Amino acid sequence: MLALALLKDPLYRPYWLALFTSQMGTWMQSAAQGWLVLLLTGSAERLGLVVALQFLPSLLFSLPAGVLADRYPKRNLLLLTQGGMMLLALLMGLLILTGWVRYGHVLLFAFLYGALNAMDLPVRQSFTVELAGRERYPGAIALNSFGFNTSRLLGPALSGFLIALFGVGVAYLANALSFLPLLLVLRRVPPGPRGEGDGRWWREAQEGVRFVLEHPLVRRVVGLVLFASLLGMNFQTLVPAYARLVLGLSATGYGFLVSSVGLGALGAALVMAFTGRPKPVRLLLGVFLLALAHLGLFLPKPALAPLFLALGGFGMISVLINANTLVQLSVPDRLRGRVMAVYSLVMLGTGPLGAYLTGLLFEALGGRWAALALGGVVLLVGLYQLRPWPKGPSPPA
Repeated sequence: MLALALLKDPLYRPYWLALFTSQMGTWMQSAAQGWLVLLLTGSAERLGLVVALQFLPSLLFSLPAGVLADRYPKRNLLLLTQGGMMLLALLMGLLILTGWVRYGHVLLFAFLYGALNAMDLPVRQSFTVELAGRERYPGAIALNSFGFNTSRLLGPALSGFLIALFGVGVAYLANALSFLPLLLVLRRVPPGPRGEGDGRWWREAQEGVRFVLEHPLVRRVVGLVLFASLLGMNFQTLVPAYARLVLGLSATGYGFLVSSVGLGALGAALVMAFTGRPKPVRLLLGVFLLALAHLGLFLPKPALAPLFLALGGFGMISVLINANTLVQLSVPDRLRGRVMAVYSLVMLGTGPLGAYLTGLLFEALGGRWAALALGGVVLLVGLYQLRPWPKGPSPPA
């Protein structure tokens, strides 16, 4: 298995372990942020606005980040973005622990953190191919998804316990500390090659956009990710709002629901690790599972909520792993950063509207009817995509 081979690689293994530690902290902070906003405001709509502001920078910075990823050593760029996120988490944790935090601080933090993440994501995805090699990339995607979703499973549950015992600020401080191993590992990785550029970033960015629009399979995959992300993957808004406003759960119960999403996501990552190359049919299966998860939350049976959220997590990661790998295997190396920037722009850039729409529907319709409306539209998107697909990717030279 490619994933197991990468774990034996003395260069990739420490990177993966450090990245896993950082992702644990990120999910702890994500769960804490949702709970903090509800404690400060009690409003699902205001929570949706925070999540929207965290995704908004993707619209502004994803394409420039793709150009930078193709021009400069990716390791150096990751040192800047990861270090910046560590400092922001540290400052926010201190604000909370000193009692000075206000809703406006959360909004500002969400935007700045989202800006660094928007710069980080296309660089990190391209760096993964550079570090693992194209031939081992499907294994790297499966391995990284396994780590990401294990952290999604464990991080929120641990965050719930920390919040109950010590308060929200400790979760932010834990995230700040979690960046240190990754920064140390990155400093030991060779910088990598520099790319070429003519200094006109917009013209270079257009090459990536043009490739996505002109490649039949990539265009189809990116279009499907757009609608799935907009309507079916807003768990950062959906879960805390459903937990507190519909089910009336405590912080520990909320952490359990978020971990249910992570459990399903982890299952999807394991399935992909053992099943090899991606296929459009698995992408569509993920979309239908996302629809089923939302439709299931409409049922007046709170005991089934963890099950449906686990199905949603499985569907979300099935979509993201298959979509990411199909795109990466279709793109030439010289355009990788810019094409993945377009992919990140679509995946994360739809987040602001999707998060706010989810919160607004909760306020206007109530939690169960909002879930029904979102699930119904995602189901229609999946049915439309049942028409024949273009042929799968063959790795370009």
